[in-house]
Amino acid sequence: MNQSFNSQLLDNAVAQLAKLPGVGRKTALRLALHLLRQDLEEAVALGESIIDMRKNIRYCKVCHNISEKDMCDICASASRDSSTVCVVENVKDLLAIESTHEHSGLYHVLGGVISPLDGVSPSDLEIASLVDRVAAGGINEVILALSPTMEGDTTNFYISRKLAPFDVKISMLARGVSIGNDLEYTDEFTLGRSIVNRVPYK
Repeated sequence: MNQSFNSQLLDNAVAQLAKLPGVGRKTALRLALHLLRQDLEEAVALGESIIDMRKNIRYCKVCHNISEKDMCDICASASRDSSTVCVVENVKDLLAIESTHEHSGLYHVLGGVISPLDGVSPSDLEIASLVDRVAAGGINEVILALSPTMEGDTTNFYISRKLAPFDVKISMLARGVSIGNDLEYTDEFTLGRSIVNRVPYK
C-alpha cells in the first residue's frame, strides 16, 4: 500500500519521481525531500532543464540519435567516415562506443532489439530505414554492434538477411565482449578493442 504524506504536493512529486526507471517510492521520497532542502533557484533550474530537454531534443532524421537539430552533429560532420555505419540498439550504446574513440564512421540507432517475448518485432525498430540507407549507396560496411544476447543475435541475423542483396560488408564486434553482457556496462578498452578487431558477420 502506498504511503500518503501530509502534503498533497509532496505526494504528487513522489508519485511522479517514482515513475522513473529504477526509482521506487522510498528513493522518490528521498529525492523529493532533498529538492525541498535546496534553494528555490536550484529546484527551478532543474525543472526548467528537464522541460527544455523534453521540448527541444528530437531524433536525427538520418541515424535516430538524439539531437537538437534535424540532423545530429555526428551525421553532419564532414570528418566522419560516411561509408561505415555502426548499428547500435540505443543512444546509450552509441555514447559508449563514442567514448572509446575507435569508431570514426556514422551510426544507426535501432531503438531496441527484436524480442517476441516482449512484443518487439522488426517493424517496431528502425531496420527499414537502415535498409533504405544502404540501398541509397555510399555505405561500404555495416558494423553490427548489438549486445551479445539472444535478442541481439536474433536482430543481427535478421539485419544481415535484409542487407544480403546489397554489396556491403557486414561485420560484428569481436567477442571480447562477454556473452550476455550489455554494451553500456562494458569497459571502454574492451569495447574499443572489440570494434577495432571486428570480424565478418557469418
